[in-house]
Amino acid sequence: MSRAFVREDDLGAEPLPDRQQSEHPNLVTPRGMQLLEQRVRELEEQLRSARESDDKDLAARVARDLRYFAARRGSAQGVSVDPAPQRVRFGVCVKLRLANGTVRELRLVGEDEADPAAGLLSYVSPLAQSLLGREAGEEVRFLGEPAQIESLRG
Repeated sequence: MSRAFVREDDLGAEPLPDRQQSEHPNLVTPRGMQLLEQRVRELEEQLRSARESDDKDLAARVARDLRYFAARRGSAQGVSVDPAPQRVRFGVCVKLRLANGTVRELRLVGEDEADPAAGLLSYVSPLAQSLLGREAGEEVRFLGEPAQIESLRG
């Protein structure tokens, strides 16, 4: 039978390309792992619901996201955070004092947990890379301006 006589609804959704995985190690904080687990559960429920309502387009989009987050969960490398760090490392919260006196707190986290507006900075970002290995009292550049690392905490 010619495809011209097949209803479009019968064809199903076009398969979507998978989301690209990062080339960096998938380091996660304990909170980051909880967020990955929660996201996978939410997507499993959304996929079940999309299939029950026979929404093929939604099911395809959710299935793609589920494959991505399930792979991220599978590749996650949990990192414990030192409660009293001496140097900036993954999971550490850095308090920066900017030249104008403003104080900013940034925590270095995994890529999936990053939310710069909330002070959660991906450990692979340029700013995080400039902070790694530094100690309190050292100067760094923050948005092109000098800033001093005031303190560190786990």
